[in-house]
Amino acid sequence: MAHHQSTIKRIRQTAKRTERNRYYRTRFKNIVKAVVTATEANDKLAAQEAFKIANKQIHKMVSKGFIKKTTAARKVSRLNLMVNKIAA
Repeated sequence: MAHHQSTIKRIRQTAKRTERNRYYRTRFKNIVKAVVTATEANDKLAAQEAFKIANKQIHKMVSKGFIKKTTAARKVSRLNLMVNKIAA
């Protein structure tokens, strides 16, 4: 067990950050999966709606510092390509 106040505080901070990152990681995977499953089902409307939600949420994660801006741009770009490939 830690004896210094700074170390005790660091343990608390790490636990809090770990919990927050776990939430964002799960949320990130689920919103991407929603777009992918809609595109695999060739459901253009559902894919567009899922993409709209994913785009907003991914960029919100950038502002929270969960992922980098370039990573978000790459993910959004690839999801957009998937949605646009669906035949109308």
